[in-house]
Amino acid sequence: MTVNQKGVVSLRHDPRISEGKVAHVTITVPSHPDLRAEFDIPLRYDYAFVSNFSGSAGSDGMNGSDGMDGASGSNGSTDPNNPSAGGDGGNGTNGSDGGDGGSGGNAPPVQIRVTLKSGSQPLLQVSVSAAGHQRLYLVDPQGGSLTVKADGGPGGSGGRGGRGGRGGSGGMGTPSGNSGSNGSDGRNGFDGSPGKGGSITVTYDPQAKPFLAAIHLSNKGGLAPVFKEEVVAPLW
Repeated sequence: MTVNQKGVVSLRHDPRISEGKVAHVTITVPSHPDLRAEFDIPLRYDYAFVSNFSGSAGSDGMNGSDGMDGASGSNGSTDPNNPSAGGDGGNGTNGSDGGDGGSGGNAPPVQIRVTLKSGSQPLLQVSVSAAGHQRLYLVDPQGGSLTVKADGGPGGSGGRGGRGGRGGSGGMGTPSGNSGSNGSDGRNGFDGSPGKGGSITVTYDPQAKPFLAAIHLSNKGGLAPVFKEEVVAPLW
């Protein structure tokens, strides 16, 4: 059991720890240990649970380096008795291309099993399994929900192309030198492609069917989720 700075008491999400129990809280004042209060807190499961198995985001591409500015041309002479031409400015070099973003990661296949724990207040027992991991949830369909995500990871952003260097200015003289040409800007990198969404299969007990609206699914980039109705024994 943990208590945050706002006084909200919460338990670990594993329902096997809390099911059928009552939370007992004792409050004391460190400077006055004789002041204390004790009370029981009924446990609730009308919470918006989230089980996320989405793919990882792709890495962003590196920005291209800027080109070098061209050197200014040397000055000549504007003396009418001894004129000389100014030197031409150097050309700016091209900026390099930005790197392409990496591809997003693929989400794994997800298996969901749902059954009903009957009683005065029906609760859904839910098991979510993917990538060798299993997570268990106890959900109150009256106000609670479980969102399962198996979206493909977003692709990384392409890097910015480098700026082309500026051409150097022509030197003063008679005539003045020509300014150098600007270098070309580098190409921006391409964004990485998104990953594939994982397949989601929901196997639910017939008694749980009226409460399936409390289960929300998201697997962007994948095939439509599959629902199968069959007897599902208690999950713990």
